[in-house]
Amino acid sequence: MRRLCLFLIAVFAFVIAFSSVGLAQDEITLISSSAVAQFPVAITFNMEAEAATEITDIDLKYRVERSSLVPVSCRVDADFTPGRRVSASWTWNMLETGGLPPGTEVEYRWLIEDAAGHQIETPAATVRFDDLRYDWHSLASDQVTLFWYQGDQSFAQELIDAADEALGRLANDIGVSLEQPAKFYIYASQGDLLGALVYPQEWTGGIAFPDYGTIAIGISPSNLEWGKRAIAHELGHLVVYQATLSPYADLPAWLGEGLAMDAEGELRSDLQERLDRAIAGDTLFSVRSIASSFPADREGAELCYAESYSVVRFLIDNYCPCKIPQLLNVFKEGSTYDNALLAVYGLDMDGLNNLWRESLGLGPQPTPTPGEGVSAIPSSYIALIVVVALLAVLFIYLSLRSLRRGQRV
Repeated sequence: MRRLCLFLIAVFAFVIAFSSVGLAQDEITLISSSAVAQFPVAITFNMEAEAATEITDIDLKYRVERSSLVPVSCRVDADFTPGRRVSASWTWNMLETGGLPPGTEVEYRWLIEDAAGHQIETPAATVRFDDLRYDWHSLASDQVTLFWYQGDQSFAQELIDAADEALGRLANDIGVSLEQPAKFYIYASQGDLLGALVYPQEWTGGIAFPDYGTIAIGISPSNLEWGKRAIAHELGHLVVYQATLSPYADLPAWLGEGLAMDAEGELRSDLQERLDRAIAGDTLFSVRSIASSFPADREGAELCYAESYSVVRFLIDNYCPCKIPQLLNVFKEGSTYDNALLAVYGLDMDGLNNLWRESLGLGPQPTPTPGEGVSAIPSSYIALIVVVALLAVLFIYLSLRSLRRGQRV
């Protein structure tokens, strides 16, 4: 009998404890939750909750859907006045943090605590950061989804076909493919595109958000041929980005741009002409000089794009194409430019430069090469530096002479 009583007491205590846990969880109630996107500048999160005691703390926890080596969640304090029934909000101001591409999904949840120490975390909800200024249509292939709002179905189909052809070239030439699907937002003009960006540059014709697998480009139906090349080029960059995603990867500019140019297909005729003129005049930039960046002037930059294509084609045509993904993997591990080339091809950038020039019928690189050393400095700046130096010497001379006269007196 005593054991039965003890058992009943234990069961009763368990029921009381379980009931108290249920009551504690129910002490805070979420009444409503919402998020309003104001593309491209902000997302405002709102909620309303009540509790048996005063609500003292409300945080918003959110994360964006993107490629990342480490999943990242952000937690921020919401604005509210403590009380038993409260309304809270928080605005993500893109003007302060930088914009998001259209179509980005943001997952969020609320963390609420009251004065008695009760806490709840609400179920996850999702808001899409869409550009609702336009009536978007969509068309998809296996790896690419294209959104557009101006032009007929055939316009979109040609762009999708160009994307698939570019992916096929990348897979056949160098054995590299998209690891995650890509999304293209096709704006009907450059002006429309600029209106979708936060603090855009006036010259921007397209922009890639590689972490999100999203690319936005301004392509009008009347500029279709340029648009097809632009899509192929950006896909080339996206494929290379996904293949080398790591905290350490640093590719030479000629390799990244060369692979993107190769994704377009044959070199544009105007760029081929510029390359031919530089070969004829032996005014090519060296491979090493275009590893870090390209010149700011248009002619120099265009020659560097053409050269990058030529160097990458040299590697593909003269070595096993399988070496390109090997090279990307070495860069992914954080190798330097020269060491990566040595590991895969057995030559550094200077060795590559010599063999590439030889394939073009050229001898050793002239010294200095265009864009390297003193020759890269405009002559007007050199003259100014000389004048300033002479004036400085004259000033010092006159000062010393005056000082000596004063000492004699």
